[in-house]
Amino acid sequence: MSGHSKWSTIKRQKGANDAKRAQLFTKLSKGITLAVQQGGGVGDPDSNFKLRLAVESARAANMPKDNIERAIARASGKQEANLEEAKYEGFGPGGFSVIVETLTDNNQRTVAEVKNAFNKNGGNLGNEGSVLYQFERRGVITVSKDPSAGSGQGHSLDDVFLLAADSGAEDVEDADDHVLVYTKPEDLAKARDGLSSQGLTISEAELIWRPVVITEITDKESAEKALNFVDKLESLDDVQKVYVNFDIPDELTVDL
Repeated sequence: MSGHSKWSTIKRQKGANDAKRAQLFTKLSKGITLAVQQGGGVGDPDSNFKLRLAVESARAANMPKDNIERAIARASGKQEANLEEAKYEGFGPGGFSVIVETLTDNNQRTVAEVKNAFNKNGGNLGNEGSVLYQFERRGVITVSKDPSAGSGQGHSLDDVFLLAADSGAEDVEDADDHVLVYTKPEDLAKARDGLSSQGLTISEAELIWRPVVITEITDKESAEKALNFVDKLESLDDVQKVYVNFDIPDELTVDL
């Protein structure tokens, strides 16, 4: 695995302490706020698909229902500061490509923090377009294989592949106890609803940057530097998502 799925799997394996969990909830709340703002103040997930995705991401992270409802209420009541999206591109230690997505109410603060994280951890912040061509914009739907997740029936990679094809998906990828289903961005809502209607348990659905050019990492020291670099970026309050194009063999991630 590489890029999105590799890093997602490693994070699940590492778990999260209380401080990181609280920080994650803050980031998810920002995502909910932006979705409401961009949806014209609509706080109903059934009528605001971007909000629906943000809420599903929050639920997938086990964010309490009360927190989600408060975030929607604050954004709907226009009590939150206006947030802006910004995207940064660059290179990690060893030369792999990185895309950083942020939400901020202060662009000057955010760019300074992102640049500092690159410089202090062996990376280089690039110009707009410097690595974007190595990724493609895709929808990704995370489907659980586990029958205990809610559907009452387990599903193999082949099962999901057949159902995904019927729902308009483009590709599937195995990710341990989940299957990642990839779609065109404009087909994400249709495919997500189609898979759900066929009895599959959807853990999350979101828009991502999927790498199409892969950088191989072949030694443990480089793997540790790469993972530490991404961790430092993700620890910044204004950073929402980090996408990378490295591939690390599973044996190099043991004990990292």
